[in-house]
Amino acid sequence: MPKRLKINQQNLAIATELIDLFQASVGNSQGNLDRQLKELEGEETDYRIKRGLAHILRSSFSAFEVVSPLEPQQLRQRVFALSAQTVPSPQATQQHLTVLAHQLGQELDREVYPDQIRQGLYADLQENRILTTFEAPTPKALLHRYNLSQIQGIFYRASHVILNVYRNDPGEYKLMFRYLKLFRLMTYIEGDADHGFTVTIDGPVSLFKPSTRYGLDIAKLIPAILHVTKWSLTATLQIRDSYSNLIKQKQFSLNPNCGLVTHYPPGKPYDSMLEESFADRWSTTKTDWRLEREVDLIPIPGSVMIPDFRLVHPDGRSYLLEIVGYWRPEYLRKKFSQVRRSGCQNLILAISERLNLDKAGVKLENVPARIIWFKDKLLPKTVMAVLKQD
Repeated sequence: MPKRLKINQQNLAIATELIDLFQASVGNSQGNLDRQLKELEGEETDYRIKRGLAHILRSSFSAFEVVSPLEPQQLRQRVFALSAQTVPSPQATQQHLTVLAHQLGQELDREVYPDQIRQGLYADLQENRILTTFEAPTPKALLHRYNLSQIQGIFYRASHVILNVYRNDPGEYKLMFRYLKLFRLMTYIEGDADHGFTVTIDGPVSLFKPSTRYGLDIAKLIPAILHVTKWSLTATLQIRDSYSNLIKQKQFSLNPNCGLVTHYPPGKPYDSMLEESFADRWSTTKTDWRLEREVDLIPIPGSVMIPDFRLVHPDGRSYLLEIVGYWRPEYLRKKFSQVRRSGCQNLILAISERLNLDKAGVKLENVPARIIWFKDKLLPKTVMAVLKQD
């Protein structure tokens, strides 16, 4: 069971204190920040909470950089080469730093000071990196992020995850499927938009060799699921018993009432400028056909295809429109394979003439869709010509 923090005054005060500390540490070293965090932990029993919140602030909201007039390794070589020419002494050290600062100032065409060289000598060590940017979250947002991370950690031990996504807004479907693809998760998808989808995901424990990286990818999916309105999730976990040292099977479940808050942004209105410009042009076209975005999902064995647009006529006729303007061979092969497997008879495929389908190994035989070609931009009149043939 994950240990969540309540959104109360006590925890908000802890979060506020940590955020203020990070904010005040901008421009200082990571080592200095870490020492202050240790002092803040003190001997209190809630040190794990403070440590966890600080980890989130450090990894998700902070940018640490190596600040040096020259790459630290090169800078050390230059300093040590100078120092090897004289007997070591405090006076010689200062003289070498002054000489090198003058040399670097001429080479870099800007003022370089001895103290900058002294600071940059070992600036590549983690404790010497400088906190250059800190995007402060609100205390409440930090606590929500902590609670979400507690849940995400559970999925590192998952052998498989079953996600039931019930009938939702099609835009929510597409956003979730986009994240599934982004994180390269091994999935099998069944269902349709009217009844919902069942998504089976292999967990990191199911691999021949458990992968921390894959476990992290599956954990990243949880904030994406929170954008969906109606869903349920069950994960099968492989837990090693601390007493018997045997692997035991456990289950963990989530649903929309879990109280978690996602930090992922909502889906973009359009996937590309090509889609957006087509939609803008259609809005000024005089026609009875109505353009709707991402309102249909075409189930195919083990996956799903989500066309870019649907065209609907008042008399009940409708067509799906998919714009293929992306050039990567792997994408093209997968896209045309999906079209063939879908068997969809009311699909219009708009293909850019700039794409080299032959080089990608894509053949247009046995494609059930109606195909139109375009150059730099897809014009509504090109699509209208196909609709008038109906």
